[in-house]
Amino acid sequence: MKPSVLIPVAPGTNRDGDLARAFELAGADTTVAPLTALRAGEVRLGDHQILAVPGGFSYGDALGAGRLFGLDLQREFGETLHTAVDAGMPVIGICNGFQALVRHGILPGLDGVKATLGHNTSGRFECRWVELVPTATSVWTDGLTEPLRCPIAHGEGRFISSDLDAVTDAGRIALRYGDGAGAAAGEAYPANPNGSAGDIAGVSDATGRVLGLMPHPEDHVLDRQDPLHRRPGRSGTVGNCLPLFARGVAAVA
Repeated sequence: MKPSVLIPVAPGTNRDGDLARAFELAGADTTVAPLTALRAGEVRLGDHQILAVPGGFSYGDALGAGRLFGLDLQREFGETLHTAVDAGMPVIGICNGFQALVRHGILPGLDGVKATLGHNTSGRFECRWVELVPTATSVWTDGLTEPLRCPIAHGEGRFISSDLDAVTDAGRIALRYGDGAGAAAGEAYPANPNGSAGDIAGVSDATGRVLGLMPHPEDHVLDRQDPLHRRPGRSGTVGNCLPLFARGVAAVA
């Protein structure tokens, strides 16, 4: 039996279809459900094995990117989500979903340490490809040794923490921006698209089961999605992000 992934959506969410396809390619079944269905009890978190919070512009990023979506998660799931994570449920939040998990308080999950996602230091919306260097601090990245390539699309992606040293020392940094993507594409852009200290692209919680990241790995799960995949000298899977989703599915399969 395939693991089931719940993908909750709010008004303005727009990456739920891409996220569902990524998980289906990784061997899971998916349920994309509006928050109204959760509120009505038509869909329940407990009937699924993985929670995936997608990206987009929930509520038009009113009052800050992901803020209202984060409040929705708190209202609809409350302590149920913490209980599910403690019981072993993997959770991933991507871009707006990452912002929602941070604003919910699930990430980085350190007592006394506050975090947020601030405006990019460039002062503009960044939409381009980046390289991600994984570490082994999460079930989603465990065993991944090669850099991943995927696009970013955000205006508020700079990870800010009241105690960055504590986040680092606790091993919560799961992904960092690498320097290979821009060079490969011939781009005159910095490798770090938003100015996050320590080139932080993604963080995990204490269990390693909850991962939040700003880039969009769901948009590079097939080689042909990479604009460089036909470049001379590039063969096979180069930075394909499907293994990241496969790790999450394998954790409960």
